[in-house]
Amino acid sequence: MAGVSNIGSDRNWTGSHFDQANWYAFGRMAWDPMSSSRNIASDWVKMTFTSEPAFVEPVVDMMMGSREAAVDYMTPLGLHHQMARTSHYGPGPWVSGGSRADWTSTYYNRADARGIGFDRTATGSNAVEQYARPVANELAATKSTPEQFLLWFHHVPWDYRTKSGRTLWDELVIHYSTGVQTVSGMRKTWTRLQSYVDPERFTQISAFLAIQEKEAKWWGDASIAYFQTFSKRPLPAGLAPPEHDLKYYESLCFPYAPGGAPRPAATCD
Repeated sequence: MAGVSNIGSDRNWTGSHFDQANWYAFGRMAWDPMSSSRNIASDWVKMTFTSEPAFVEPVVDMMMGSREAAVDYMTPLGLHHQMARTSHYGPGPWVSGGSRADWTSTYYNRADARGIGFDRTATGSNAVEQYARPVANELAATKSTPEQFLLWFHHVPWDYRTKSGRTLWDELVIHYSTGVQTVSGMRKTWTRLQSYVDPERFTQISAFLAIQEKEAKWWGDASIAYFQTFSKRPLPAGLAPPEHDLKYYESLCFPYAPGGAPRPAATCD
């Protein structure tokens, strides 16, 4: 079993208190791979904050939903590698060109007027043939492919009907919106738990959740704005349009984003 993680000079190693839970979970599962992730999260919360059930239960719920929230607002339905170039900070579904096609977002999303997604069946790259026959057969057809992997294995028409009965376009937009809403809910949950946490940690985690909510909305809005140029379809009823137009999101530049080598702003793309 192997794991890769980064630590820094912060007193808590990871900079974020909740990131510590990943280290703890890795250690626990290295000893017992069959451990329940919810039980591990519960143990971590009790040792890190308090054993009060009124705190533990909602915080564990936050942790258990956090991964899917990020998937929803960044890479729903099997989309992948949709981040900005080089630093990978922020959305960049429009990223193309460069030295390698498979280092770009457009290589993976393949968005066009017909639909979106990478065809890995026999009519495309045929990557499904790498799987055992029962699995390959399941992944060869859109209807039998689990929807969480749909756009990883298939180029799917915008009007394709998903299991919810919604079109693919509507389903995609709802996933983006659901991710943002989940993060907003996490912030509200944390706010009402202030009495259980010391001021320093409560304030820092509150600030980080505020950043996450802002960036979740940025990811969702930028992705919807870009993909809508291909789908040409309205948003599902009741959902607000992106806060800015596509040109605004494409113009954002972060030459000194964490994780990337500093670059003059003029080199951003």
